[in-house]
Amino acid sequence: MKTCRSVSIQTEDFDLTAEAAALREGDGGIGAVVAFVGTVRDAADARPVQLMELEHYPGMTESAIAGMIDQAFERFEIRAARVIHRVGALAARDQIVLVLVASRHRGQAFEACEFLMDYLKTQAPFWKKEHGPEGAQWVDAREADDAALARWGVNSRNGAV
Repeated sequence: MKTCRSVSIQTEDFDLTAEAAALREGDGGIGAVVAFVGTVRDAADARPVQLMELEHYPGMTESAIAGMIDQAFERFEIRAARVIHRVGALAARDQIVLVLVASRHRGQAFEACEFLMDYLKTQAPFWKKEHGPEGAQWVDAREADDAALARWGVNSRNGAV
């Protein structure tokens, strides 16, 4: 069995179909692939958003997300996981994040995908600025959701288990 664990931080868009096919390649034991695709909303807190800029620290961000993928492999019976997160300037409705998880059965893939998304929304080191008609505003890209992390036994302050 070939296990795939990968993280890509990129400015380019991604193709869900191509990424899912690549994740499954060479592993006939995969019975389920669960995907989450996040997009840039056109409003935040009732304020119109025309553009979002995402920044990160190269190397640090990939390492942090890779560590969470390692935790997903320890917690769930999964065979492959891939996270793609875009950075740079993104317009409303652009794809921003892809989380793919493959396993023998759907339950483990769904749980691991949700686990990874909860981490990305609360702990991944990204900084975002939203641009709208009233100007630009930096916002906390790591929206605090202690309940989501607590369900996985993760401390929201430092990502520790």
